[in-house]
Amino acid sequence: MSDRFNTIAGWALAGGIAALGLSIVSGMAFHSERPEKMGYVIEGVEAPGEGGGAAVEPIAVRLAKADVAKGADVFKQCTACHTINSGGASGIGPNLFGAVGKVHGHVPGFAYSDALKAVPGNWTFDALDAWLTSPRKYAPGTKMTFAGLTNPQDRANVIAYLNSQGSNLPLPAAPAAGEEPAADNAAQANVAEGPGTANVSNEATPAEGTPAKDPQAAIEAEKKGH
Repeated sequence: MSDRFNTIAGWALAGGIAALGLSIVSGMAFHSERPEKMGYVIEGVEAPGEGGGAAVEPIAVRLAKADVAKGADVFKQCTACHTINSGGASGIGPNLFGAVGKVHGHVPGFAYSDALKAVPGNWTFDALDAWLTSPRKYAPGTKMTFAGLTNPQDRANVIAYLNSQGSNLPLPAAPAAGEEPAADNAAQANVAEGPGTANVSNEATPAEGTPAKDPQAAIEAEKKGH
């Protein structure tokens, strides 16, 4: 009886050892790693090569090749909260007609978060690109729940579409190869009164030889006055 028991126990132990060995070998042969390209996109989760260490083209470069129709398609994600027609009512989010170039919190009567109202400046192309990348990073504490658009060209397409809806500001010039991108121009940064307008200085430039232009002329004028 004891011999039979020992035989059964021995076979059971051998089977356990064999199973453990197979498990180790299969783990080595079928080691699991994250694929280089995900099968589907999870909004707000960056895939390898996006964001992070990947270089993103300046917004001026992306706007130069932006597709307004594609931007309108991407904007469909926003229509649950925003309207964009002229005179449209605000919903969960403010109406966005003519919003490009305007100051943050420009829609009268809409209850913007204090976090967004505390961000200085206007909705320039650069600002919109940063906002659409991550609203939470742009204005920490914002009520905006949208995670952002991880695809840089999608952001440019949406911005181009927004600009076509009542703003129509001139797009920034794309920098030449090797040049640093220029900052947003006055047409983008100073719009506050209405779509497509900007603050322009009307001061005249002093002529050559006037005291304001020539220090020596100022000295001569002072001598003549005494």
